[in-house]
Amino acid sequence: MPFVHTDGIETRYDMIGTGPPLLMFSPGGFNATLEQWSSLGIYARTRPLEHLARHYTCIVFDRRECGQSGGRIETVGWNDYVAQGKALLAHLGIASAHMMGGCMGCSPVLAFAAAHPQMVRSMVLYWPVGGARYRLTSEARFAEHLAYVEQHGLAQVVALVREGRKPFGADPRGGPWASVIARDGDFAERFALQDVQQYEHLVTAMAHGLIDRDTAPGAEPEQLMALQIPALVIPGKDASHATSAARYLEECLPRAEYWDAAPADQSEEATAARLLQFLANADKLTDLPPP
Repeated sequence: MPFVHTDGIETRYDMIGTGPPLLMFSPGGFNATLEQWSSLGIYARTRPLEHLARHYTCIVFDRRECGQSGGRIETVGWNDYVAQGKALLAHLGIASAHMMGGCMGCSPVLAFAAAHPQMVRSMVLYWPVGGARYRLTSEARFAEHLAYVEQHGLAQVVALVREGRKPFGADPRGGPWASVIARDGDFAERFALQDVQQYEHLVTAMAHGLIDRDTAPGAEPEQLMALQIPALVIPGKDASHATSAARYLEECLPRAEYWDAAPADQSEEATAARLLQFLANADKLTDLPPP
């Protein structure tokens, strides 16, 4: 599977299918690997990647700090995830693409559209994260990591990750860089030698930036209301994917289509038909030049 190096960070990616480009920001929270499109929850059940690849060139990748992609110790925000996706498109020579996010992957799609609307042909927002419970759970995850660092130090974080090899979402004690620590010995060594206090400030700022509201994060409502990009919103309904977050996006995005289907009614056949119908219509309506 190919890798690309941009801005000092390695990205693992794949291109599946043929047709217009579709950049897909993976679901899975802080374990957003390209495999999640086929193995995680609702996506394993509805198999969107398999159906979309029959009509589109699906560009899937491990988000930075996830899976086999690299990372950098810095206050990571939504625009840093945007930069990774933008650099991947530039590497592939693609000027504009449809974009799809699943779960937490919806937020970088929103941020991408706000920052570079001319590059986004349409947005599919599949089970966007959000809601009060999501915020509280996410804050608790960062807090657990910081408490472990405070008590045991950064060298012990490295030892913990190397022993368990679990991503941040599976074991919060390992922190947001757990996947990179597990696969990159040089990175792990640099991580352990950081100043603890500076690191704690960095992680606190990262948490505040990524988890700043009780609805779908990624862009300000004023930015969303200014977007003239076709969007399809597919709602979830659980503690991490509150239906209210999906409704919020419907409210803010001027060209949003809201698929008013309960998760139980989002069958493989119905989901594939809705996705392909939306993208086909977006191809007809967009005034962007060909990719």
